[in-house]
Amino acid sequence: MTDEVHLDSNVPGNPAYHFTIVPAGTPGRVGWAQRAPLVPGAGLATQCVHAGVQPDPAYGAVMPPIYQSSTFAFRDVCVNAGYDYTRSGNPTRAALEEAIAVLEGGMGATCTSTGMSAVIVALNLLPTGSHLLCTVDCYGGTFRALEHARAAYGLQVSYLDLADLRAVAAAFRPNTRMVWIETPSNPLLRLTDIRAVAAIAKAGGALTVVDNTFLSPVQQRPFRFGADLVVHSTTKYLNGHSDVVGGAVVSAPGQLALLQRIQSMNNLLGTSQSPHDAFLVLRGLKTLLLRMRAHEAGAQVVARYLAGHPAVAKVHFPGLESHPQHALAKAQQDGFGGMVSFELAGFRQDRVDHVLRSLRWFTLAESLGGVESLVAHPASMTHASMTPEARARAGITDGVIRLSIGIEDPKDLVADLEQALSTLPA
Repeated sequence: MTDEVHLDSNVPGNPAYHFTIVPAGTPGRVGWAQRAPLVPGAGLATQCVHAGVQPDPAYGAVMPPIYQSSTFAFRDVCVNAGYDYTRSGNPTRAALEEAIAVLEGGMGATCTSTGMSAVIVALNLLPTGSHLLCTVDCYGGTFRALEHARAAYGLQVSYLDLADLRAVAAAFRPNTRMVWIETPSNPLLRLTDIRAVAAIAKAGGALTVVDNTFLSPVQQRPFRFGADLVVHSTTKYLNGHSDVVGGAVVSAPGQLALLQRIQSMNNLLGTSQSPHDAFLVLRGLKTLLLRMRAHEAGAQVVARYLAGHPAVAKVHFPGLESHPQHALAKAQQDGFGGMVSFELAGFRQDRVDHVLRSLRWFTLAESLGGVESLVAHPASMTHASMTPEARARAGITDGVIRLSIGIEDPKDLVADLEQALSTLPA
C-alpha cells in the first residue's frame, strides 16, 4: 500500500485533469451554443446534419443521448423538466421530431412506432361518418387500414386516380374530410398534382395528407403545394439502413392546433416511437441528402437500361422523359427518387419468378429505401392484402416487379439485371 498519487492530466476525475470542470447544464460560451437558430435558414445538407441535434446541454455529447427511460423524476410537486412519461414525450424522440419538421418545412411532427401507426394517427383525426378520397394504387397496408376502418367504423372511402382532377372534384361529398395522396404512388410511381388536389380539398373543407415516403423531404416538400399533413414511414429513406421501423406525421406551417391534435392522438393511441429507434433514425438523417443522390443516380441508370431491353414491356420511373407525368415530376419534385418498377413483355408467372429468383445484388425482400438494393413482387408481397379486384382497378398486375435501388455501383446492378433477363425461359 502507498499514499502516492498517480497524476494524469488526460483522465477526468484525476487531480491533474487539465480542463476546468463546470456543473452539468452550464451554458456554452462558444459558437455551437448559437447554432440552433441558424438551422432553419441553412442549406439542406447542413439541416440534415444539425436539425434537432445540438450538443447535449448536460455534458456536451455531440450526438444526442438515448434517454432509455420509461419515466422521469419530478423536481417538486407538479414540477418537472419537461417530460414525465416516455409514451407522452421523450427528449430523444423530440430531437427527431424537430429534425423531421425542419426538413419538411412544417410546424412540428410526432414520431410513431411504425409507418402504419403514422397512417393510423392521421386517420383517427376523422370524425364519425367521414368520407375519404384515396389514390387508387396506394400502399397495400394503407388499403388494409382503410378497409378495416370502413368495415369496423363506417368510414366511407373512394379510390380513384387523383391525376384526374375532374373526377376528384366530382367525388367530393358534403362529408368528405380527407384526401390521401401518395406521390409517387406505390408501386406504379404515378404522380398527383399536390397543388391542384389540395386546392380542391381546401375548397371542400377537407384535409390534404401526402405520404412522402418515396421521395423524402430531400426530393419533395408537399407543404409548398398546400398539403396539411405529411406522413412518412421513417423505416425507409429517412432511416436508410433497414434496421429500424418507424413513422412520422408532420403538420403544415402555421397549423398549431393540427400539430397538437396529432401529438395528442399519438399519445392516446400509444403508438409513439421508442427512444432507441428514434436515435437510429436521427443517425440516418445525417446522410439523407447524400444517400438520396446516390439512390436517384442508380435509379436513372437502371431505368434507362430496362427501358431499352427487348424483354421489358413497361418501365415505371418518373425520371424517364417517356413517363407520362415527367413534366409534373420536374415541376413538383427536386429529384426522381430511387424506386423503379417494370413489367416483362409477354407476361408469364414463371418468367416473373425467374427474375425474382435469379437476381443476386437485389435481395428479394419487403420494404425499400435502404442502402442495399431490393426486389419485390407487389401482387404477392407488399400489396397482397389488396383484393384481386382492387389490384386490377389500380393496375397492379401480377407482372409488376418493383426495385428499390440502393447505393451500390449501378454497373453491378445493371449486370445483375442483364444476367436475369438474358436467361428468361422461352
